[in-house]
Amino acid sequence: MTPNTGSGVSLGAGERLKGQGAVFCTAILWSTSGLFIKLVDWHPVVIAGTRSFVAALFLLTVRLVFPPRPGGEKNRPLPLCAAAVISTLAMISFVVANKLTYSANAIMLQYSAPIWASLLGWLLIKEKPHWEHWGALALVMGGMALFFRDGLSTGHLLGDSIAVLSGICFGAHTVVLRMMKNGNPRDSMLLAHILNAVISIPFIIIYTPHFTVPTVMPIVFMGLVQTGCASILFAYGIKRVTAVHAMLTAMIEPVLNPVWVLAVTGEKPSVSALIGGGIIIAAVAASSYIGKRRELR
Repeated sequence: MTPNTGSGVSLGAGERLKGQGAVFCTAILWSTSGLFIKLVDWHPVVIAGTRSFVAALFLLTVRLVFPPRPGGEKNRPLPLCAAAVISTLAMISFVVANKLTYSANAIMLQYSAPIWASLLGWLLIKEKPHWEHWGALALVMGGMALFFRDGLSTGHLLGDSIAVLSGICFGAHTVVLRMMKNGNPRDSMLLAHILNAVISIPFIIIYTPHFTVPTVMPIVFMGLVQTGCASILFAYGIKRVTAVHAMLTAMIEPVLNPVWVLAVTGEKPSVSALIGGGIIIAAVAASSYIGKRRELR
Protein backbone atom coordinates (compact mmCIF):
# COMPACT_ATOMS: atom_id res chain seq x y z
CA MET A 1 0.00 0.00 0.00
CA THR A 2 1.44 3.39 -0.98
CA PRO A 3 0.86 6.54 1.05
CA ASN A 4 -1.23 9.35 -0.33
CA THR A 5 0.31 12.81 -0.52
CA GLY A 6 -2.93 14.60 0.24
CA SER A 7 -3.48 15.54 -3.38
CA GLY A 8 -4.84 12.15 -4.39
CA VAL A 9 -1.57 10.95 -5.93
CA SER A 10 0.04 7.77 -4.64
CA LEU A 11 3.82 7.68 -4.56
CA GLY A 12 6.14 4.85 -5.52
CA ALA A 13 8.75 3.18 -3.33
CA GLY A 14 11.53 5.39 -4.72
CA GLU A 15 9.76 8.61 -3.73
CA ARG A 16 8.89 7.22 -0.30
CA LEU A 17 12.55 6.30 0.25
CA LYS A 18 13.61 9.83 -0.71
CA GLY A 19 11.04 11.26 1.69
CA GLN A 20 12.21 9.03 4.53
CA GLY A 21 15.83 9.96 3.84
CA ALA A 22 14.92 13.66 3.94
CA VAL A 23 13.15 13.26 7.31
CA PHE A 24 16.11 11.24 8.64
CA CYS A 25 18.55 14.02 7.69
CA THR A 26 16.15 16.58 9.16
CA ALA A 27 16.18 14.75 12.51
CA ILE A 28 19.99 14.70 12.57
CA LEU A 29 20.08 18.47 11.98
CA TRP A 30 17.37 19.11 14.57
CA SER A 31 19.30 17.05 17.13
CA THR A 32 22.12 19.63 17.21
CA SER A 33 19.85 22.40 18.53
CA GLY A 34 20.32 21.61 22.22
CA LEU A 35 24.12 21.78 21.94
CA PHE A 36 24.29 25.08 20.06
CA ILE A 37 21.67 26.72 22.28
CA LYS A 38 23.83 25.80 25.29
CA LEU A 39 26.91 27.31 23.63
CA VAL A 40 25.35 30.78 23.20
CA ASP A 41 25.24 32.85 26.39
CA TRP A 42 22.31 35.07 25.35
CA HIS A 43 18.72 35.50 26.51
CA PRO A 44 16.74 32.54 25.09
CA VAL A 45 14.26 34.74 23.19
CA VAL A 46 17.22 36.58 21.60
CA ILE A 47 18.69 33.22 20.55
CA ALA A 48 15.37 32.07 19.09
CA GLY A 49 14.82 35.37 17.26
CA THR A 50 18.28 35.79 15.75
CA ARG A 51 18.30 32.15 14.67
CA SER A 52 14.92 32.67 13.02
CA PHE A 53 16.13 35.88 11.33
CA VAL A 54 18.93 33.95 9.61
CA ALA A 55 16.55 31.08 8.78
CA ALA A 56 13.95 33.48 7.34
CA LEU A 57 16.54 35.07 5.04
CA PHE A 58 17.59 31.62 3.88
CA LEU A 59 14.04 30.36 3.28
CA LEU A 60 13.05 33.60 1.53
CA THR A 61 16.07 33.29 -0.78
CA VAL A 62 15.14 29.69 -1.58
CA ARG A 63 11.56 30.75 -2.30
CA LEU A 64 12.71 33.49 -4.68
CA VAL A 65 15.14 31.20 -6.49
CA PHE A 66 12.69 28.28 -6.61
CA PRO A 67 9.20 29.87 -6.66
CA PRO A 68 6.06 27.69 -6.32
CA ARG A 69 4.59 26.40 -9.55
CA PRO A 70 1.82 28.63 -10.98
CA GLY A 71 -1.55 27.19 -10.03
CA GLY A 72 0.12 24.63 -7.76
CA GLU A 73 0.08 24.52 -3.96
CA LYS A 74 -2.18 27.10 -2.34
CA ASN A 75 -2.38 28.01 1.33
CA ARG A 76 -5.56 29.08 3.09
CA PRO A 77 -4.87 32.21 5.21
CA LEU A 78 -6.30 30.97 8.54
CA PRO A 79 -4.41 27.63 8.78
CA LEU A 80 -1.27 29.31 7.42
CA CYS A 81 -1.28 32.02 10.11
CA ALA A 82 -2.32 29.59 12.86
CA ALA A 83 0.50 27.19 11.95
CA ALA A 84 3.01 30.07 11.98
CA VAL A 85 1.90 31.37 15.40
CA ILE A 86 1.90 27.91 17.00
CA SER A 87 5.27 27.08 15.45
CA THR A 88 6.67 30.34 16.86
CA LEU A 89 5.45 29.41 20.35
CA ALA A 90 6.99 25.95 19.99
CA MET A 91 10.38 27.36 18.93
CA ILE A 92 10.55 30.00 21.67
CA SER A 93 9.41 27.65 24.43
CA PHE A 94 11.90 24.98 23.34
CA VAL A 95 14.83 27.41 23.47
CA VAL A 96 13.71 28.75 26.86
CA ALA A 97 13.34 25.19 28.19
CA ASN A 98 16.86 24.33 26.99
CA LYS A 99 18.21 27.21 29.06
CA LEU A 100 16.25 26.27 32.20
CA THR A 101 16.65 22.49 32.25
CA TYR A 102 18.81 19.72 30.81
CA SER A 103 18.78 19.42 27.01
CA ALA A 104 17.75 15.77 27.35
CA ASN A 105 14.75 16.81 29.46
CA ALA A 106 13.70 19.46 26.94
CA ILE A 107 13.87 17.24 23.87
CA MET A 108 12.33 14.15 25.48
CA LEU A 109 9.42 16.09 26.93
CA GLN A 110 8.91 17.82 23.59
CA TYR A 111 8.69 14.40 21.94
CA SER A 112 5.42 13.78 23.73
CA ALA A 113 4.07 15.92 20.83
CA PRO A 114 2.55 13.03 18.79
CA ILE A 115 0.29 12.14 21.72
CA TRP A 116 -0.90 15.74 22.06
CA ALA A 117 -1.39 15.77 18.28
CA SER A 118 -3.69 12.75 18.57
CA LEU A 119 -5.82 14.41 21.24
CA LEU A 120 -5.92 17.81 19.52
CA GLY A 121 -6.69 16.13 16.20
CA TRP A 122 -9.70 14.51 17.88
CA LEU A 123 -10.91 17.84 19.24
CA LEU A 124 -10.18 20.04 16.21
CA ILE A 125 -10.52 17.88 13.12
CA LYS A 126 -12.51 14.92 14.49
CA GLU A 127 -9.73 12.33 14.08
CA LYS A 128 -10.63 10.00 16.95
CA PRO A 129 -7.64 8.44 18.78
CA HIS A 130 -7.33 4.65 18.86
CA TRP A 131 -6.68 2.50 21.90
CA GLU A 132 -2.91 2.67 21.43
CA HIS A 133 -3.03 6.47 21.67
CA TRP A 134 -4.80 6.30 25.04
CA GLY A 135 -2.32 3.69 26.28
CA ALA A 136 0.62 5.78 25.08
CA LEU A 137 -0.86 8.87 26.75
CA ALA A 138 -0.99 7.01 30.09
CA LEU A 139 2.67 5.98 29.70
CA VAL A 140 3.68 9.50 28.65
CA MET A 141 2.02 10.90 31.77
CA GLY A 142 3.96 8.36 33.85
CA GLY A 143 7.22 9.35 32.16
CA MET A 144 6.49 13.03 32.71
CA ALA A 145 5.85 12.37 36.41
CA LEU A 146 9.45 11.15 36.71
CA PHE A 147 10.68 14.38 35.08
CA PHE A 148 8.69 16.57 37.45
CA ARG A 149 9.70 14.59 40.52
CA ASP A 150 13.31 15.14 39.48
CA GLY A 151 12.59 18.80 38.66
CA LEU A 152 11.39 19.48 42.21
CA SER A 153 14.72 18.32 43.63
CA THR A 154 17.04 19.87 41.02
CA GLY A 155 15.30 23.22 40.47
CA HIS A 156 14.41 22.42 36.85
CA LEU A 157 10.64 22.29 37.37
CA LEU A 158 9.98 25.50 35.41
CA GLY A 159 12.16 24.35 32.50
CA ASP A 160 10.46 20.96 32.39
CA SER A 161 7.03 22.63 32.42
CA ILE A 162 7.97 24.89 29.51
CA ALA A 163 9.31 21.83 27.64
CA VAL A 164 5.88 20.21 28.00
CA LEU A 165 4.31 23.41 26.60
CA SER A 166 6.72 23.16 23.66
CA GLY A 167 5.57 19.58 23.04
CA ILE A 168 1.90 20.61 23.11
CA CYS A 169 2.61 23.42 20.62
CA PHE A 170 4.61 21.04 18.43
CA GLY A 171 1.68 18.60 18.39
CA ALA A 172 -0.82 21.38 17.66
CA HIS A 173 1.37 22.58 14.79
CA THR A 174 1.17 19.11 13.23
CA VAL A 175 -2.63 19.16 13.44
CA VAL A 176 -2.86 22.59 11.81
CA LEU A 177 -0.53 21.46 9.01
CA ARG A 178 -2.93 18.58 8.35
CA MET A 179 -5.67 21.18 7.91
CA MET A 180 -3.59 22.88 5.19
CA LYS A 181 -3.90 19.75 2.99
CA ASN A 182 -2.53 20.82 -0.41
CA GLY A 183 -0.70 23.87 0.94
CA ASN A 184 3.03 24.52 1.03
CA PRO A 185 4.54 23.84 4.51
CA ARG A 186 7.57 25.99 3.67
CA ASP A 187 5.41 29.15 3.62
CA SER A 188 4.20 28.40 7.13
CA MET A 189 7.76 27.87 8.33
CA LEU A 190 8.94 31.10 6.65
CA LEU A 191 6.14 33.11 8.27
CA ALA A 192 6.90 31.53 11.67
CA HIS A 193 10.56 32.53 11.48
CA ILE A 194 9.66 36.10 10.46
CA LEU A 195 7.23 36.35 13.38
CA ASN A 196 9.80 34.89 15.75
CA ALA A 197 12.41 37.42 14.63
CA VAL A 198 9.98 40.35 15.11
CA ILE A 199 9.01 39.19 18.62
CA SER A 200 12.68 39.08 19.63
CA ILE A 201 13.38 42.74 18.71
CA PRO A 202 12.39 44.21 22.14
CA PHE A 203 14.46 41.51 23.88
CA ILE A 204 17.48 42.33 21.70
CA ILE A 205 17.14 46.00 22.73
CA ILE A 206 16.77 45.20 26.43
CA TYR A 207 19.27 42.32 26.62
CA THR A 208 21.86 43.66 24.18
CA PRO A 209 23.84 40.58 23.11
CA HIS A 210 27.61 40.65 22.68
CA PHE A 211 28.35 39.75 19.07
CA THR A 212 31.53 37.71 19.08
CA VAL A 213 32.70 34.91 16.82
CA PRO A 214 31.99 32.17 19.42
CA THR A 215 28.38 33.39 19.75
CA VAL A 216 27.60 34.45 16.19
CA MET A 217 28.84 31.28 14.49
CA PRO A 218 26.42 28.95 16.36
CA ILE A 219 23.55 31.34 15.52
CA VAL A 220 24.50 31.32 11.84
CA PHE A 221 24.80 27.54 11.83
CA MET A 222 21.42 27.10 13.53
CA GLY A 223 19.75 29.57 11.18
CA LEU A 224 21.20 28.26 7.92
CA VAL A 225 21.66 24.55 8.57
CA GLN A 226 19.94 23.30 11.74
CA THR A 227 16.74 25.27 11.01
CA GLY A 228 16.86 26.55 7.42
CA CYS A 229 18.06 23.44 5.60
CA ALA A 230 16.06 21.24 7.99
CA SER A 231 12.87 23.13 7.05
CA ILE A 232 13.49 22.49 3.36
CA LEU A 233 14.20 18.80 3.96
CA PHE A 234 11.17 18.34 6.20
CA ALA A 235 8.85 20.10 3.75
CA TYR A 236 10.17 17.77 1.03
CA GLY A 237 9.90 14.63 3.15
CA ILE A 238 6.46 15.22 4.68
CA LYS A 239 4.98 15.30 1.18
CA ARG A 240 6.26 11.77 0.52
CA VAL A 241 5.72 9.82 3.74
CA THR A 242 2.86 9.58 6.18
CA ALA A 243 2.96 11.57 9.43
CA VAL A 244 3.39 8.32 11.41
CA HIS A 245 6.29 7.19 9.25
CA ALA A 246 7.91 10.62 9.52
CA MET A 247 7.61 10.58 13.29
CA LEU A 248 9.16 7.12 13.61
CA THR A 249 12.07 8.20 11.42
CA ALA A 250 12.54 11.39 13.45
CA MET A 251 12.96 9.36 16.67
CA ILE A 252 16.71 9.63 16.14
CA GLU A 253 16.53 13.28 17.28
CA PRO A 254 15.78 12.75 21.00
CA VAL A 255 18.45 10.03 21.05
CA LEU A 256 21.21 12.16 19.50
CA ASN A 257 20.36 15.52 21.12
CA PRO A 258 21.66 14.71 24.63
CA VAL A 259 24.60 12.80 23.13
CA TRP A 260 25.97 15.94 21.41
CA VAL A 261 25.47 17.98 24.60
CA LEU A 262 27.14 15.35 26.78
CA ALA A 263 30.11 15.01 24.40
CA VAL A 264 30.83 18.77 24.31
CA THR A 265 29.59 20.21 27.62
CA GLY A 266 29.51 17.15 29.89
CA GLU A 267 25.89 17.82 30.90
CA LYS A 268 24.30 14.64 32.34
CA PRO A 269 20.58 14.32 33.02
CA SER A 270 19.45 12.39 36.11
CA VAL A 271 18.69 8.68 36.05
CA SER A 272 14.97 9.27 36.69
CA ALA A 273 14.85 11.76 33.80
CA LEU A 274 16.47 9.23 31.47
CA ILE A 275 14.00 6.55 32.57
CA GLY A 276 11.09 8.95 32.08
CA GLY A 277 12.41 9.96 28.66
CA GLY A 278 12.83 6.33 27.67
CA ILE A 279 9.22 5.61 28.65
CA ILE A 280 7.97 8.58 26.59
CA ILE A 281 9.97 7.67 23.48
CA ALA A 282 9.05 3.98 23.72
CA ALA A 283 5.34 4.83 24.18
CA VAL A 284 5.30 7.17 21.18
CA ALA A 285 7.26 4.74 18.99
CA ALA A 286 5.00 1.78 19.92
CA SER A 287 1.85 3.82 19.35
CA SER A 288 3.10 4.96 15.94
CA TYR A 289 4.12 1.44 14.93
CA ILE A 290 0.70 0.02 15.85
CA GLY A 291 -0.98 2.84 13.92
CA LYS A 292 1.24 2.15 10.92
CA ARG A 293 0.35 -1.54 10.99
CA ARG A 294 -3.36 -0.64 11.09
CA GLU A 295 -2.87 1.67 8.11
CA LEU A 296 -1.18 -1.08 6.09
CA ARG A 297 -4.01 -3.52 6.88
